[in-house]
Amino acid sequence: MAVELCLLLLLFCGSTISEVQPIYKPPPGTLDFGFVPSKTYDTGAYHEPGAIGVLFKIVHAFLYLVQPNTFPQDLIRKLAQQQFGNTQGDYQKAIYYEIGFIVSAALGLLFILLLPLVGLCFCMCRCCDNCGGEMHQRQKKNADCQRSCFATFLFVASLIISVGVLCAYAANQHLTNQVRGAKKLVNSNFKDLKIFLNDTPAQIDYLVNQYNTTKDKALSDLNNVGPVLGTRVQEQLGKEVRPALDAALTMAGAIRETKEALENVSVSVEVLQEGTERLHANLTDVKMHLSNTLNDSACNAAQAASTCNIIRNSLDQLDINANFSGLPGVSSQLAKINDVLKIDLSSLVQKGYAAFNDTPDLVVNQTRNILSDIKSVLESIGSNITTFTRALPVQKILADLMVYLTQSEAYVQDYFPVVEQYDFYRWLGCLILCCMLVLILVFYYLGLLCGTCGYDKHASPTTRGCISNTGGNFLMAGVGFSFLFSWLLMIVVVLTFVTGGNVEKLVCEPFEDKNLFKVLDTPYLLNKHWKNYLAGIIFKNPNVNLTFEKVYSDCKENKGIYTSLHLEHLFNINELLNISMYTEDVALKIEHIQINLSKIILLDEIGKENLLNFSSSGIDGIDFSAYLTEINKSVTKVDLLSFANDLEARADQLPKGALENALKGHANNIRMIHNQQVVPLEQAMKYVKARSTLNQSIRLLKRTSSELMVKVKNVISAVNAAQNLINNNASQVIVQETKKYMDTIIGYFEQYTEWVKESIAMEVAACKPIANVIDTAIDIFLCSYIADSVNTFWFGLGGSSMFLIPAIIFAVKLSKYYRRMDTEDVYDDSVEQW
Repeated sequence: MAVELCLLLLLFCGSTISEVQPIYKPPPGTLDFGFVPSKTYDTGAYHEPGAIGVLFKIVHAFLYLVQPNTFPQDLIRKLAQQQFGNTQGDYQKAIYYEIGFIVSAALGLLFILLLPLVGLCFCMCRCCDNCGGEMHQRQKKNADCQRSCFATFLFVASLIISVGVLCAYAANQHLTNQVRGAKKLVNSNFKDLKIFLNDTPAQIDYLVNQYNTTKDKALSDLNNVGPVLGTRVQEQLGKEVRPALDAALTMAGAIRETKEALENVSVSVEVLQEGTERLHANLTDVKMHLSNTLNDSACNAAQAASTCNIIRNSLDQLDINANFSGLPGVSSQLAKINDVLKIDLSSLVQKGYAAFNDTPDLVVNQTRNILSDIKSVLESIGSNITTFTRALPVQKILADLMVYLTQSEAYVQDYFPVVEQYDFYRWLGCLILCCMLVLILVFYYLGLLCGTCGYDKHASPTTRGCISNTGGNFLMAGVGFSFLFSWLLMIVVVLTFVTGGNVEKLVCEPFEDKNLFKVLDTPYLLNKHWKNYLAGIIFKNPNVNLTFEKVYSDCKENKGIYTSLHLEHLFNINELLNISMYTEDVALKIEHIQINLSKIILLDEIGKENLLNFSSSGIDGIDFSAYLTEINKSVTKVDLLSFANDLEARADQLPKGALENALKGHANNIRMIHNQQVVPLEQAMKYVKARSTLNQSIRLLKRTSSELMVKVKNVISAVNAAQNLINNNASQVIVQETKKYMDTIIGYFEQYTEWVKESIAMEVAACKPIANVIDTAIDIFLCSYIADSVNTFWFGLGGSSMFLIPAIIFAVKLSKYYRRMDTEDVYDDSVEQW
């Protein structure tokens, strides 16, 4: 009944997981479901023996020497199937596997039979004054050496026996200590099992409640369909719409810049014309007066004729170089640009931006009815999940299992004092066995102490002291007790050796390397009609590939019980929690979303006409080279200061008189014109700024006018193409983005399903306590506590018992040198002299 209840619990633990589906690639919007609530299990299924572990390793090494063969899986299978012995080779294989134990046990039995018999014969022989029973010691020259050797060998043998006794006592005490402390480990396992049962419903509820996270995220996206879907549509259309509107807006800015440049050209030319015209008038006047002076009769004189001719020939240089008065005006272009600016093109473009940016609002207004239907579907999914969960009898199953677990715990608690009582009897019996050896050792150590301390090498065998004689008697008492106890000790050693050794080799080692599970997983082993016994018990279908080894390994890794027991073969979740059916409804309704964006007008015909008027404003007909040429010219053709200095120098070549003075006066006038008019035109801020502004404006106009008609047509074409995309091809973009939007919404459900599957597989009803129970029962209790302690006990006790044989021999030999003899050898002096 308990097994059935447990299986039902494991079944319902998996009631929120679907069949294995292809791994879904989650959309960018990843949901956070948090962590499944779980408590930490207290049981640590690992035993550290401490210092005695060194002895355990020595015993394991000894057992490997006795039994180095691999685990006999075939023999165990035949034995379990009651087919052992059907072939002659079975017994040979069994003997070959157990040969080490058989030989060792045979030697032990031989020890048990022969040692008491030898002891009996030895006693009878000594009673007949033979076998060292005669109280007579022959004198030998190497007597001291023999006595020392026998004492040394006996002491070494006693030490070895002492070590064996200590090992046996330590193992005996270790087992008792572990049994006394096992109650805590047992309680820890029961506590973990209760946590396992109590946490499972809360974990299932958590998984179910996390559907709200999925639903809330989906509802959030649906409530924000404008920012989500509308923004996506806007982003896709914006790849063509925004560049077109940006180009139109840039062209509107170019119109304003063109107007400013034309105005700057007009103003700058007027300023420069004013300065150059005044300079030109003054230079013309100077040149006229200078020409009149040169026409004077004084210039006809032979000494002045050549100089006057040179001066007369240079008069053409007295003129302005940059003539801004001859540049063509830009008033007609400026008038046309002003007419273009009467229409605010920037405002028209901004209206196009505003209309396009209203796309999310259009989506919201046109999807209200469909969104309400989708929300109803989401609410129905949550209601169905809640209804299904409440219909599961999980609480009843858990309650029944908890009752069974509580009863089991009470039974163990009641039975545990009995275990401790029997363990006390075992401990006492083992202690008595150790005390037998201790008693023998006491006699040997006292015999060695008294014999060594009381021995007088000058005393004859018949005159030895009381202490020495007592030492010899102690040694013989040790020999007597050795014959009395040794066979009993060896019986215990043989029984525990055969039992504990085979438990270690046939249970503990195969459990550690999982060969034991391979035997249990043998097809048709435990039930001749079932291929897989565990699958037959759980699923009533022995063909399901469910093995003890796999279940134990998964539980050892703390995986969920649903994964460990492959409960998908027992419970098809898709039939009860078919989310795909609801997601199809959601997808169908989302696909019916229809969005009309034809109301969006990027740029009306007035704006396009305005752009065309700008392209025909005539700025491309301005003679930019003429402007740039005049701007780059100097103010005058010649440097007036140089001209004045040269004129004055030539005047000095003339004879003194009115002509010389008149020419020098003209030179001073030229210098005055340079200082008052040329220098300001070159350095005054007014003229410098006018020249710079004119230069920049002309270059700006030149750049703007370059292929202006082509640029305007390209802008209009881009706007028309974007408008055509919105009017005619937006439906395709909307369908694509709606599909992506639908995938996002459906992806939330897929994420929820994948998360539930992962949680059920790894976190919900994690079966670590089950593996801990198995480890506690076999690896810790049976192997670490019992088998290792028992094996160490017989190892120490057996070693001590074996070394009783040499100890008996050396003690009998040594006692002759310590005991007081009745007779001794007497030598005649004359004979000695002869």
